[in-house]
Amino acid sequence: MHFPVSGVECPIWLPPAVAFLVALLTTPAGVSGAFLLLPFQVSVLGFVTPAVTPTNLIYNTVAVPGGIYRYIRERRMVWPLAWAIIGGTLPGVFLGALIRIRYLPNPRYAKVFIGFVLLYLGIRLLLEAILWGRSRSGKAPAHPLSRATVKFESRGEHFAFDPIALSAVALFVGIIGGIYGIGGGAMIAPFAMTILRLPARTVAGAALLGTLITSVAGVVFFEILGRTALSAGPAVRPDWALGLLFGAGGLFGSYFGARVQKHLPERWIRLGLGLLVTGLALGYIIAFFA
Repeated sequence: MHFPVSGVECPIWLPPAVAFLVALLTTPAGVSGAFLLLPFQVSVLGFVTPAVTPTNLIYNTVAVPGGIYRYIRERRMVWPLAWAIIGGTLPGVFLGALIRIRYLPNPRYAKVFIGFVLLYLGIRLLLEAILWGRSRSGKAPAHPLSRATVKFESRGEHFAFDPIALSAVALFVGIIGGIYGIGGGAMIAPFAMTILRLPARTVAGAALLGTLITSVAGVVFFEILGRTALSAGPAVRPDWALGLLFGAGGLFGSYFGARVQKHLPERWIRLGLGLLVTGLALGYIIAFFA
């Protein structure tokens, strides 16, 4: 099948199949998997224009609700955490979209930028896995209550976080997410688990909800920019057909990923993800400097 907007040509079953596997793997960690789909689109499908970013965001808007539904249904959504994440990432994604279009149109430089973002994600995930494994009884200790202003309870345990600090980090993450096309939640999840010491069961749903909101905003913003003078250069409007195919596979993958989260060893999920994204990051960075 040929996709005229992106110039991609591939079997129609390939995008949803890849997206299903990616979402199934990453949703238990509170991550949509868009950070893995972007290098797949760039390197395998040859989608190298700035339009790949909003196309990736379309994947998020379609795929993420499957996981969110499971987390809400099972009462694992921590709403104060979700609002703090959204409050930071939402304005950041607009700034990131502008930066992506105006300063990172060259595929070569975009790929090395992607490499450094992936390297950050990989290191955070690996650190989270190590800290999780060292925690007593396999549980991450709660963030000190004296430093936080928002407190909540989950399965009889008490946790807390500073919403201002979290929103400040989320703002930076939102900028990166707007550039990279991941919605920002992919970096918030490991940050909340390692720095704030919150367990995955409280972080996953909130991170995915933040990803959904910022991804919707990002797609709309790119559509608007695509109708302005900025569209005279490289394509910036998303490839809806390709994005929806990715999203369809991701919807089922995120639903089942969230459903099986309770039965998977969290340390090994994060360790596997950390190794995967670190390997991808090093591949991009080495290729740039070689």
